[in-house]
Amino acid sequence: MTHAQSHPKYPLMFSPLVIRGNRLKNRIIMGSMHSGLEDLPNAAERLSAYFVERVQGGVGMIITGGITPHPSGGRGAKLSEPSEVPMHRAVTDAVHAADPDVKICMQILHSGSIANVREPVGPSPVRSRLAKVPPVELDEAGIEEQIAAFANCAALAVEAGYDGVEIIGSAGYLISTFLVERTNQRTDRWGGSWENRMRFPVEVVKRARAALGDDKILIFRISAMDMLEGGLAWEEVASLAKALEAAGADVISTHFCWHESQVPTIATMVPRAAFAQVTGRLRKVVSIPLITSNRINMPHVAEDVLARGDADLISMARPMLADPEIVKKAWEGREDEINTCIACNQACLDHTFTGQLTSCLVNARACRETEITVAPATTARRIAVVGAGPAGLAYATIASGRGHKVTLFDAAGEIGGQFNLARKIPGKEEFDETIRYFGRMIEVNGIELKLATRVDADMLAAGGFDEIVIATGITPRKPEIAGIDHPKAVRYVDVITGKANVGRTVAIMGAGGIGFDVAELITHAGTPGSLDVDVFAREWGIDFKNHPRGGVTGVVPEVASSGREVWLLQRKASAVGKGLGRTTGWTHRITLQRRGVQMLGGVEYDRIDDEGLHIRVEGEPRLLPVDTVIVCAGQEPARELYGQLVARGLAPQLIGGAYEAAELDAKRAILQATELAVAI
Repeated sequence: MTHAQSHPKYPLMFSPLVIRGNRLKNRIIMGSMHSGLEDLPNAAERLSAYFVERVQGGVGMIITGGITPHPSGGRGAKLSEPSEVPMHRAVTDAVHAADPDVKICMQILHSGSIANVREPVGPSPVRSRLAKVPPVELDEAGIEEQIAAFANCAALAVEAGYDGVEIIGSAGYLISTFLVERTNQRTDRWGGSWENRMRFPVEVVKRARAALGDDKILIFRISAMDMLEGGLAWEEVASLAKALEAAGADVISTHFCWHESQVPTIATMVPRAAFAQVTGRLRKVVSIPLITSNRINMPHVAEDVLARGDADLISMARPMLADPEIVKKAWEGREDEINTCIACNQACLDHTFTGQLTSCLVNARACRETEITVAPATTARRIAVVGAGPAGLAYATIASGRGHKVTLFDAAGEIGGQFNLARKIPGKEEFDETIRYFGRMIEVNGIELKLATRVDADMLAAGGFDEIVIATGITPRKPEIAGIDHPKAVRYVDVITGKANVGRTVAIMGAGGIGFDVAELITHAGTPGSLDVDVFAREWGIDFKNHPRGGVTGVVPEVASSGREVWLLQRKASAVGKGLGRTTGWTHRITLQRRGVQMLGGVEYDRIDDEGLHIRVEGEPRLLPVDTVIVCAGQEPARELYGQLVARGLAPQLIGGAYEAAELDAKRAILQATELAVAI
């Protein structure tokens, strides 16, 4: 896919850019993500298929997942010896063969104090809260060894066919720990003053520049605003960028977090392109191109960032998981067919940080391109899919895209199922995009959609279908406690849809994902924090204007009160919220704690009556004198129709929540639906 002329709608996004003699055909980069494919025995095959699909989707440049330059940098993919070159060469050859105009750079990542090795290293023995042990303090010889390792890795990257490298100097990895005073407590020439603390990254860039030669791209990823108390001051960020340019960096890529920071930067409640303004400020300091990132998930958002002058290049990482063809669809005017990243983190970052293979909730094929292949059906079948929630939608659209004739039924008047509840939660408005995408795919693939239609076994049996797929979802569980039918007790579904009135004092029975969502909804003060950058900044204590150290030092988050007193309860004695997503759960806990929500675990429910909710905590009776009890006590599979069909001797397939409803899990439902739809 080449771009020989300007684009009428996205003239900046599709304008070329030349970096050290390398011509990028557009301004969209597939940003670095460690997928786990790098660590597999068949890494070359899997990575090649993964990247080539994005190349064919129109991206201008790819930056790989992090590759360590030294054994101390972390277990997993490494490039420090010539024997490791062939795997990388296979990947670069595949990318260049797919489109010679697309560039691919390798990210060099040394994890430093948070590396998953027995003896991590760092500038000082300061333990990260994410690590089990403090790092070993590097001596002068150790520092020289690490700098040489970066240069060696860069030289091997050239041998492996890469068009350049990105050196990551942010996020709490090795290079960034030299920069920040709290992790660099040295008194020699590598610590103390700012000039000494930035010596390590500058030396790394100088050596890497020499190793790369004159025609390869060198990108440096900087913590432009690290969201860290006592982090980098603006003056330090600016002077570092200038020094890196002087040392030989061709591009500065801006990053906006440490893994230890207590501010969400890529979760779904973060406004789109919220941090691009920081890149725009830094862009005025240096003369080389700047990359911005974070929550830029649609073409018009990218074009707007470029039009404001906030960046020269746009990094889209997770959006490339959600839809490999996002750039191609923008070029062809098919934006309504883009499967948008909703920033849920459930299958990408949550997987990365728990050692699982990365994928995508809305695109289960991501990183499974060689395992889940979508090919035209050899024989077209007539298929009935009952239920237009995430599982039913995924199955119907994939099966119809392969050539099957699909009829999709739902008793509701709209598609989306449980996603229609999710999108009503403040901070989850992005779920609208997934429903929009599936709605468009229904049109594109010619699916016969029958809404407000409650089908029965007789209707399906008489329909002459070759296959019947039951995706009828779940029904909320009604716990067996005294007073569950009391007027104070309401279902979470009725609260989210606005059918139930909620009082000033509230108890929420159940602290799973739904319980937290309901607590967010009823304590939200009505401000559009998930859509407005200024509101988001106030709520999380970010000062974009003055840029104090880390962007947050000395800034007190503003808490808008809903006026409600809320208890969030669970039967388990473990910490409330422990089962939430690894990379987003903490944001929900912090938000609710700041709003005064009281969280109790180890709760036994006795009864609901006029006085409120009677419970026991560690065997001691307690009364919560609440106006409303919201029941979020789990779900049951809705399998009545399935049972009726089986009783008639039919063999329907069961998918999604109707198959398993232990906890609502769209990730599992869409994966299951995808695997079955490509196999039929």
